Amino acid sequence: MNNPFFILFTGPMFGAKTTRLVAEIDRSLYRGRKVISFKSKKDNRYTADKISTHTGATFPAYCIDDANSIYDYLDEYDYNANTVIAVDEAFMINNIDKVLIDLYRHGINIVTSTIQLDANEIPFENIKNIMPWATKIEICPAVCTQCDQDAYFTEALFDINSASVEERVGSKDMYEPRCARHYTTFSNSKWYLF
Repeated sequence: MNNPFFILFTGPMFGAKTTRLVAEIDRSLYRGRKVISFKSKKDNRYTADKISTHTGATFPAYCIDDANSIYDYLDEYDYNANTVIAVDEAFMINNIDKVLIDLYRHGINIVTSTIQLDANEIPFENIKNIMPWATKIEICPAVCTQCDQDAYFTEALFDINSASVEERVGSKDMYEPRCARHYTTFSNSKWYLF
């Protein structure tokens, strides 16, 4: 019987989640596994048809809006228990929770990267649904832009009350990783201890 894995890399922006995803893809390829990768069509920061890290590493990917289309791509492949489905920025893809959980329950290996909170500090529902199914969850902290501590939060550098803020895909000009001490929500609290 197959013992599939479901690996989730999560944390704030600039925490090297995609770097870890690409490294896991490489490990799977070295093990002789077939990897089929996906990313959101909304994420075109570096390349339109590749998973791309902030440091320039890439891996070819199908761009999708809805995770149900993963089934169509699987029909084109001779997939088996050694197949790995890799997904970058999972929070941006509709129905990603339902599809990845279904594939995992059918013996497909899953590896994905994603942030878990939107700019209003609300967990993405699809990521909350995935977490209980993960066989491994790795929190990937960034380095705080205000000091050298681990950063577990993403600070928006724009008005988060503007329309469709959770849909805004950006980079260093729009977001910064922050530690708890320098994260606005914590540091502005009268109860914060530092």
